[in-house]
Amino acid sequence: MKVATLRKEDGTVVCARVSLALNPFVRMKGLLGRDSLAVDEGILLRPAGSIHMLFMRFAIDVVFCDEELVVLSVVPGLRPWRMAAERGAKVVIELAEGAAAAIRPGDHLSIATIDL
Repeated sequence: MKVATLRKEDGTVVCARVSLALNPFVRMKGLLGRDSLAVDEGILLRPAGSIHMLFMRFAIDVVFCDEELVVLSVVPGLRPWRMAAERGAKVVIELAEGAAAAIRPGDHLSIATIDL
């Protein structure tokens, strides 16, 4: 799986290590089976407009974006056994709880792949 850095338009790093889940199997697995998510870690699901937290073990922040990575909405602290969706979203970014505190609707995000 490719890994990228996620930044806001002003260059602020939102997530230093975001995994790119671009195929159906990787998107379906998502963060299932994990016990936690490091504060500098996340996953970008594309295409996706909704997520579920069935069988998850911890809360996350969820960022819904359009196809140009413009933030449509942010759901902080989504707990296990909940669902979230946003009309028009094409990308979902799952971050550690609290990591999306500085992200607002209308922010433009960018990704740059990194070599590991």
